[in-house]
Amino acid sequence: MQDLVQSGGWMMLPILICSVVALAIVVERFWTLRPSKLAPADTLPQVQTLLKRGLLNEGNLVKLRDSSPLGRILATGLANARHGRDIMKESIQESATIVVHELEKFLSTLGSIAAITPLLGLLGTVIGMIDVFAAIMMHGTGDAAQLAGGISQALLTTAAGLVVAIPAIFFHRFFVRRVEEITMELEQSAVHVVDLVHGDREAEPGGKA
Repeated sequence: MQDLVQSGGWMMLPILICSVVALAIVVERFWTLRPSKLAPADTLPQVQTLLKRGLLNEGNLVKLRDSSPLGRILATGLANARHGRDIMKESIQESATIVVHELEKFLSTLGSIAAITPLLGLLGTVIGMIDVFAAIMMHGTGDAAQLAGGISQALLTTAAGLVVAIPAIFFHRFFVRRVEEITMELEQSAVHVVDLVHGDREAEPGGKA
């Protein structure tokens, strides 16, 4: 690795840093954006059971809020349910905005890395080619092997930039899509609970204890 960085010149260092940051973001987002963690399947039946039994006290709302991001959204809405449908929906939207912002954490950084690393690679290649042509001006083109080696080193940064950028673009789009899917699931669950509380929807049979 050290030889590779030295061969590509000093522009390999920021590309290497970008690759480490991108890898860390990908691992962290894979761990964080797990549907089972963000919107557990038992959350909605749990809320239906609490509603059916009239157990929407402060203690149960705190447990629901701390259980998952979906639980936090639903608990906020249920805490404001007595103020009417509109207030309940507004409180859910405010809580959901915070949750979605957390889901999108680091994705802009990953997208920036995907956009910047090819440019860093190209800049490294341009700098390398300038050095090659400067050497040609001083020593001529007598040593073809040395000239080819210099060009090869100059192109190394472009290759490195693309190696980092291509996976970064893929995972950025992958995580954006996952956030959209999770957000839709959170929204559907929230609407379902609002309808349950205000009598527009009956609880599902599976929601009973």
